[in-house]
Amino acid sequence: SPAVRAGDFIFISGQVSVDPGTQQWDYGDIQHETRRTLNNIRAILEGCGATLAHVVKCTVFLKDGRDFAAMNEVYAEFFGEAKPARSTVE
Repeated sequence: SPAVRAGDFIFISGQVSVDPGTQQWDYGDIQHETRRTLNNIRAILEGCGATLAHVVKCTVFLKDGRDFAAMNEVYAEFFGEAKPARSTVE
């Protein structure tokens, strides 16, 4: 299940860079894959009647910690001033 509602909370399953139209991996550099993943998360939230502004906690898994800065640039585009709590794991 991509998302589960528990009371007022929405829990989203781990998401990756998959094209929702084809259900195929959408490979690219870390910024491309971050953008695709966050767009997928935004669509799931919207389907549940929420927005990225409602997010309070994120966990980011990176294969290579050297990608953090590039991922973080895209992350900031999506969350702007919302600034949910975040853990990043390499």
